[in-house]
Amino acid sequence: MQLKAQFVDIPNRNIFPILLYLEGTKIVKIIRIESEDDLPFLLPGFIDAHVHVESSMLVPSEFARLAVVHGTVATISDPHEIANVCGMEGVDYMIENGKQVPFKFYFGAPSCVPATPFETAGGEINASDIENLMARPEIHYLAEMMNWPGTVNQDPLVMEKIRIAKKYGKPIDGHAPGLKGELAEKYVKAGPSTDHECFTKEEALGKIKLGMKIAIREGSAAKNFEALIDLIDDYADMLMFCSDDKHPDNLALSHINALVARAVTKGKDLFDVLQVACLNPIAHYSLQVGQLRVGDPADFILVKDLENFEVLTTYIDGEKVAENGKTLIPRVENKLINNFNTSLKKPTGFQIPAKSTKVRVIEALDGQLITPETSGEILIRDGFAESNPTTDILKITVVNRYKDAPPAIAFIKNFGLKSGAIASSVGHDSHNIIAVGIDDESICKAVNLIIEAKGGVSAVSGDQEALLPLPVGGIMSAEDGYEVAAAYTRIDQMAKEMGSTLNSPFMTLSFMALLVIPDLKLSDKGLFSGERFEFEEVFISENK
Repeated sequence: MQLKAQFVDIPNRNIFPILLYLEGTKIVKIIRIESEDDLPFLLPGFIDAHVHVESSMLVPSEFARLAVVHGTVATISDPHEIANVCGMEGVDYMIENGKQVPFKFYFGAPSCVPATPFETAGGEINASDIENLMARPEIHYLAEMMNWPGTVNQDPLVMEKIRIAKKYGKPIDGHAPGLKGELAEKYVKAGPSTDHECFTKEEALGKIKLGMKIAIREGSAAKNFEALIDLIDDYADMLMFCSDDKHPDNLALSHINALVARAVTKGKDLFDVLQVACLNPIAHYSLQVGQLRVGDPADFILVKDLENFEVLTTYIDGEKVAENGKTLIPRVENKLINNFNTSLKKPTGFQIPAKSTKVRVIEALDGQLITPETSGEILIRDGFAESNPTTDILKITVVNRYKDAPPAIAFIKNFGLKSGAIASSVGHDSHNIIAVGIDDESICKAVNLIIEAKGGVSAVSGDQEALLPLPVGGIMSAEDGYEVAAAYTRIDQMAKEMGSTLNSPFMTLSFMALLVIPDLKLSDKGLFSGERFEFEEVFISENK
């Protein structure tokens, strides 16, 4: 096979017309030719340098079908979410499902399952499991080490997992939001070599100077592109692009290609941007992904122009997998695995006796994972604390999905709901059921819809109910990815019609139990401070 194109030679920072020859899965010849009009531009494929495929709500085979349309040929995939639900069985599921399609999934060994001892998870990955995984060729790195306190303080279990990764010569991903100075130095010295959690340019620059690679993240909820993109002017060799968590509606529209276009639009050097998007992950993780060299795997894309990066065609190992906005990867059969063992709830289970009218409040921030602690006034009826929709202080609950236990209750602001409730069994990191609503009846109904389906996202407003089932681990669907994206768009719109002003209310909801991101969060065991790493009282004494 052969094709003509304008070759974008990233290492040599040049563009010229070529004739490309393919045989089987490899590039066998590249010949420079005379210039011709209207040739598409030939680039290496894009790589997502850190993503939880599960957060797309799609199994890997369906994720791939959508991603290739946007020119993505590979992902650095952390199966942390399914591991928290199903343990090693979940990791195996992701690997085997991904093998069914022509896409390059590079999975890591989840390092923090469960993420903390302050929540109930459904699985565990211990040091013996890490040894087992690291010995496998399908596992390419130790996934994000979220336990930074354990890392800097040389916790024996943490250090054993890091030691095993080093023994096998595999990179160690970091996760250290806000870490600076001496603590950051200790963290990097221990072994983590990347971070996707930087809040500010200053924080990222400090970590770069310690030798860390920084992943610029633009997901459905967490976004640091604007804060970090100027680093590319001086540190293009130390950066990568990632999505981390991307919901299906967003994945149907764009992927890493959108970050490339944004960066170029902001005036960033084309070759620097493409180095970040295409080449740096290959070098850091030693990926078997083609870089448009003779002898390389034939992994590349053809784009219409170098401004919008509209992807015309995507090839992986010489196979055309997407063309003109359509996926060419066929659907495959997907088995179901799950871990859901809780009974239907009653509205009275979501009552909380009021100790005062003043409460600690989780402040949800649009586009951020951090949640500052604030305070506010709630309503009291018959001695029980209730939501105060007038001031947008709503009840939030986390329900243990692995066994029957009383729901944890607290309060949150900025969801903006004026009626009903929304709920999800996508609740990082342990994926218990999490819900926000204005009254106990609606909250209970939304939670029970998910329990009956053994996983999903739901919305309830009066007599109106909506449910997107997620029967794979309670966090993914095995259905057609585009149909899942459309269903998600509908339920997301319903949440906004109920009053939510958040750009992605369900994605934001899914992070409200993420204890490793400061500050105030809610686990199935109670209200928790990620800064102090301890539980907090919901009610504030009237005397304070």
